[in-house]
Amino acid sequence: MLPDEPNTEPTAADDADPIAGVAHPRRIRSFVRRAGRTSTGQQRAIDEIGPKLMIPYAPAVLDWQAAFGRQGPAILEIGFGMGETTAHIAALRPQDNFLGCEVHEPGVGALLKLAGERGLDNIRIVQHDAVEVAAHMLAEQTLDGVHIFFPDPWHKKRHNKRRLVQPPLVKLLASRLKPGGYIHCATDWEEYAHQMVEVLAGEPTLENTSTAAGGFAERPEYRPVTKFEKRGLRLGHGVWDVVFRKRA
Repeated sequence: MLPDEPNTEPTAADDADPIAGVAHPRRIRSFVRRAGRTSTGQQRAIDEIGPKLMIPYAPAVLDWQAAFGRQGPAILEIGFGMGETTAHIAALRPQDNFLGCEVHEPGVGALLKLAGERGLDNIRIVQHDAVEVAAHMLAEQTLDGVHIFFPDPWHKKRHNKRRLVQPPLVKLLASRLKPGGYIHCATDWEEYAHQMVEVLAGEPTLENTSTAAGGFAERPEYRPVTKFEKRGLRLGHGVWDVVFRKRA
């Protein structure tokens, strides 16, 4: 759910993004390294359910039918945190196949635990940087959708360059989308929300699904209001959804 960068300034060696092939001030990753202990229940889920639902990262194109044992719409989720939203959407959309990328082990264990408790067989997890997964494991025109919910806003201006939603990643993700496929972002940081609209609008293969002022979409019914979001709303914070679709 969060972009990864150590708290250091970029160096000359980081002048290009080797993944997307687009000049970029630093290598954007899809996560931050967070401390946290894996609980007994989470570790049990990793040990018992992980062998079935976890896919090892490998720089080779993923066979979705083999991975899920069936055909179905392919949805990539970048950073699922503790997995509650992913589990909710997977239950609501059983016909879709969800590939979640998360490096935080407690979060991986938490989603596996939820999948086991709720009998969800349409989730697979790669415990690896989603940018590399998209670049090396997903073929072009493979995805029906991409979810990026509440990525780290890096709210200090000098850290804005560390944000996940930037042109190189959007270009990469757009190349992996089928025509008509969508990218759905959500954030509770207004300035980042405007940046998301601007960056996605800058990708010529995408078009905004919203005609509303500011370019923001109504929250799709499949995305639940999380505990985190409810707390923010009580405090008067806004939440913005941005949904773009790949042109046919």
